[in-house]
Amino acid sequence: MMSDLLKLVAYPASFIMIGYGAMTILGGHITPGGGFQGGAIMAAGAILCILTYGLKDNPFSLSHERMSIIEGLGALCYVALGLCGLFYSGSFLYNLGTNIYDLVPSGIATIFNFPDAVNAGIIPYLNIVVGLKVFMGLTTLVILFYGVTKYREDYVDEEEIE
Repeated sequence: MMSDLLKLVAYPASFIMIGYGAMTILGGHITPGGGFQGGAIMAAGAILCILTYGLKDNPFSLSHERMSIIEGLGALCYVALGLCGLFYSGSFLYNLGTNIYDLVPSGIATIFNFPDAVNAGIIPYLNIVVGLKVFMGLTTLVILFYGVTKYREDYVDEEEIE
């Protein structure tokens, strides 16, 4: 059981970590970082609460069904963005917004075209879906390991281990 002081600090710190991870994901097309790094930072925030509060008392209600839906949605959106590039240009994950080789119709290119100076096209969308996938994947992995460890502590005698 964790101390009350650690529980008091872990919950706000996890929100800061998840916010920083989201900022890393959303700025990944113009700064170092992106989907994987931001997803890992967000997972670290959720993992901090899981390890501090335990699986049952965790303030984030991360059920297996919800996590698998979000992770699957991230993978599905990644493939869909890749197929959009394949359909309109002939190359998987072609950057539709920048339209480097002028292969994409102008109506489709304007959907992914950002009005900033550093036109990123589909890269921010890819960062978001990769971040969701990594966030849920790493968190699921830790929940699995935590659950197996807790099961061994609760139900397996030390004599059976040796």
